Amino acid sequence: MPILAYALDNWDLILRLTGQHVGLVLTALGAATATGVPLGIALARRPAIAGAVIGALSALTTVPSIALFGLLLPILAIVGQGIGPLPAVIAVFLYAQLPIVRNTVAAISGVDPMLRDAARGMGMTRRQRLRRVELPLAVPVILAGIRTALVTNIGVMTIAAYVGAGGLGVLISRGISQTDPRQLVTGALAVSLLAVLADLSVLAVQHRLSRRAPVRLEAGHG
Repeated sequence: MPILAYALDNWDLILRLTGQHVGLVLTALGAATATGVPLGIALARRPAIAGAVIGALSALTTVPSIALFGLLLPILAIVGQGIGPLPAVIAVFLYAQLPIVRNTVAAISGVDPMLRDAARGMGMTRRQRLRRVELPLAVPVILAGIRTALVTNIGVMTIAAYVGAGGLGVLISRGISQTDPRQLVTGALAVSLLAVLADLSVLAVQHRLSRRAPVRLEAGHG
């Protein structure tokens, strides 16, 4: 088969582009998690504005990825970063916010109020309740949002090839520009396989966390 022969002949290139792709996605996802989870926790305590923020993030995700890249390029060109990994990472970071923030809000808001009351009655501060009661119960749902963001953005990151950021989108863009179905199909299959492997890996962690022992309230400080 021509596609299989192409893949075997260009295995080193595919591995290098896969490494670039994974690095870009994880960088964006890590930043999105570091900001989205705290934002979701804050919004869960302020339901009056949570809807508006989630609505704005939802509207952002409706912007086509190629259009978002187009908006970012002239802005980042001012600081000399219009071409390269930065616009790709920022775009994927923005797209990852919605599922992470939305799931975090749902997870924290869904904690049984009786558990909160019991923790409050034991003298726990708000920070202690968050760390010892709410977050342990919320982690599986939060992780589901991170999983959604990861799988979705593996596909979105293929657009990064058009701004010189590399990744598996290079094979797809070359296949289109050179009318070479071998590169196009190889790139598409590699992205799909990467998304499936990422999904299964995070799903396994999510299931493990979902089956762990329930939260136990114990008196004490920390």
